[in-house]
Amino acid sequence: MDHLFLGSVAHCESRDYLETFENGFVAIEKGKIIGIGDRSALPPDYLNSLPVTTLSPSQFLLPGFVDCHIHAPQYPNIGLGLDLPLLKWLDTYTFPLESAYSNTDFAKQVYEAVVRRTINCGTTMASYFATNHKDSSLILAYEATKQGQRAFVGKVCSNNASPDYYIEKTADSLRDTETFINDVLNLNNPLVRPIITPRFALSCTSELLNGLSDLAAKYGLNIQSHISENCGEIEAVKDIFKKETYTEVYEDTKLMTSKCIMAHGVHLEDEELQLFKKYGTSVAHCPTSNIKLRSGLCDVRRLWNAGIKVGLGTDVSGGHNASMLVAIQDALNVSHCLNIFKKQHIFGSGRIQNPNDNSNKNYEPLEYKHALYLATLGGAHALSLDSVCGNFAVGKDFDALLVDISKAPLDLFDIPASVNEKSIASHGRVDKMVQKFLYAGDDRNIVKVFIAGKQVKNDHSI
Repeated sequence: MDHLFLGSVAHCESRDYLETFENGFVAIEKGKIIGIGDRSALPPDYLNSLPVTTLSPSQFLLPGFVDCHIHAPQYPNIGLGLDLPLLKWLDTYTFPLESAYSNTDFAKQVYEAVVRRTINCGTTMASYFATNHKDSSLILAYEATKQGQRAFVGKVCSNNASPDYYIEKTADSLRDTETFINDVLNLNNPLVRPIITPRFALSCTSELLNGLSDLAAKYGLNIQSHISENCGEIEAVKDIFKKETYTEVYEDTKLMTSKCIMAHGVHLEDEELQLFKKYGTSVAHCPTSNIKLRSGLCDVRRLWNAGIKVGLGTDVSGGHNASMLVAIQDALNVSHCLNIFKKQHIFGSGRIQNPNDNSNKNYEPLEYKHALYLATLGGAHALSLDSVCGNFAVGKDFDALLVDISKAPLDLFDIPASVNEKSIASHGRVDKMVQKFLYAGDDRNIVKVFIAGKQVKNDHSI
């Protein structure tokens, strides 16, 4: 796709800097960004050589969302079992559903819907967990390819502490994983890649974890799993593996790499943070499921202060919504709750803890620009894709959303100029549009979606 967009543009240049252009441009050639900036700096030849779209005053361009952690097969379970803690939820709802993906017709029905739904919600890159089933996991890769989504797709591996009806033998798991890897690579689609996916330490023996790390090294692949989501899970891992910390299990099996992302990390100990920093391993923050399953409140500031890369995930179906906007809003809610607890020293049912301890008095919650970073450039960085996508830097693929804040559920009003002048003094017009979309918008405000320059969603009402 070759194109020139004229109008409002916003993207994160870094974690703390949201760059906006009210009268800006983004130029694309062969699906890649060749220019971005203020309209005054637009090279004249772009106007003559590229098809032009001029955005309306209610529209702006935003980088596509990166979902660092989503369980595609759990999509039919959205909204179910969220009154249960993690391990009971897995046994009651998750494992029975995932076992059904031995039926490839069922898998095709669900995976077509998952990819379509996430694209419509603005997810241009998704890191998917599939199931233990090689053939149906490949269907997910086919669907991402067919619909044009950028994706990591992982055949899940589990040979231990799982229901009898949903468990693998070690040799079978490793053989099927390698076959799956080669089948995905043979799609010859640069947007869709296999990813090594041990479910989590409790469901894998050390032998399987070691075998999977060997496959990751052999094929140069990314790795995804879970860590320190739930306190009961952590104690079980320490007891079974006889380790001081959860992270040591993954370290000993060589899964902690700079291309590894671990979901949750809610209760990581200080020593574990040092290991994450040492190996360059990332965390996928999943605030929605952490709240719904009552796992805990992950402190993103603490992870950042330790030098750890952090992205954002929906964690469907522990998360009740496939939209990254919900994850963004919940990341801000969790951060504000932490701010209240830390500054007021309130824990549990209003219990005051250490009222004379002022160590948290300077704690600051995340701002909307930080949550947007987590959902775009931060997520791309966490998945080692920040050289390819995540913002509108020149040379990257054009993964983008065209957002219109005049669409439902939002309303626009003719606010008096004097009011606008006062509020714009602290926040520019584009900045305010971004805030409104992040806090109060939904997929109806995303009227077009582009991945590597190709339009994959279009609202024909615009």
